[in-house]
Amino acid sequence: MFEVVERHFKKYPAQKKVALFLLRKGLKVDKDGRIKINDVEIPFSQIGKVLDVDRRVVEATAKKILEIEELRKIFSNLECVAFLRNVAKELGLHVIEIKATDASKPGIIGKVATLIAKHGISIRQAVADDPYFIEKPKFTVIVDGKIPGKLIEELKAVEGVEEITIV
Repeated sequence: MFEVVERHFKKYPAQKKVALFLLRKGLKVDKDGRIKINDVEIPFSQIGKVLDVDRRVVEATAKKILEIEELRKIFSNLECVAFLRNVAKELGLHVIEIKATDASKPGIIGKVATLIAKHGISIRQAVADDPYFIEKPKFTVIVDGKIPGKLIEELKAVEGVEEITIV
């Protein structure tokens, strides 16, 4: 996906910054060129402030996205999802963050999920950063139940796992 954005915005670094921000945050561009979190419109000026770009750059990015079918198909279907990481403690949940040596390598998520299930722990949410958008991606698993030390040791032994953090 990063390659698609790069190809269409390589001559426009400020617009590329906006497009990548929209992707990372799950903000969609609707058929009228408005930027939304699901069905709630976000003013161009607000996005501009966050990214330190003029609102016209944000508007131009949205227009360009609509003009290019490949981009329109992607950006018109993005959705924002509640990420429970920062409220897990208040909900009585626990958080496991996993950094991989190579996050694009297949199988790590499956092995982690299998080990957690083997310990009878329920996964409430799992979010993997896209290694093409995030420099140091993490796999965040929010679980219902205490995390035994034996599970942590087993997770550390998974091929490709570089670091485990319990938050």
